[in-house]
Amino acid sequence: VPIIAAVNGAAIGAGFDLANMADLRIASRKASFGETFLNLGIIPGDGGAWFMQRQIGYQRAFELTLSGRVISADEALAYGVVLEVVEPEQLMEAALAHAKRIAAQPPKATRLTKRLMKMAPDMELKPFLDVCAVFQGMCHNEPEHLEAVERLLARMKR
Repeated sequence: VPIIAAVNGAAIGAGFDLANMADLRIASRKASFGETFLNLGIIPGDGGAWFMQRQIGYQRAFELTLSGRVISADEALAYGVVLEVVEPEQLMEAALAHAKRIAAQPPKATRLTKRLMKMAPDMELKPFLDVCAVFQGMCHNEPEHLEAVERLLARMKR
C-alpha cells in the first residue's frame, strides 16, 4: 500500500526518519526537517541514514546528517526530500489528491509496481526484468487490465 506523509510542522530526528519511510512526502510551508541525532551525541539508528541517501543521494544525506542542521520546506523540496510544498490549509487536500489519484489505479498493479520500485535499487537489470515479466504476467488477466484494453481499442476505432 502506498504511504503518503503530510508534514505540517517539525519533522526532526525520528520524525524526519518516519517521514522518509513514506513513498511520497507533501509538506506545508510550516514544515521543517532535520536529521539531528549527532546534535545529541547519538547516531541515526532507526533507519534514517538508509532511507535518506536512497532518496536524495549520499552527499546531501551525509551533509544533513553530519551537520545536524534543520532545513525549511522549500529547501526540502529543492533537495527532493518532499514532492510538493503547499500552504498549511491546503496540506490535507493536496495529500488526499495524491491518495485519490493512486487509489483510482488498479489495486494489484499498484501493489506490484510499488514492490518493483522498492526492489529496483538492490537488483541488477537482468533479474529485475525477469521479475517485471512475472509481475506483468500476473496483471495481464486482471479485469482492470482487460477492461482498459477494451476501452483503448474502442477509442482507436472512433
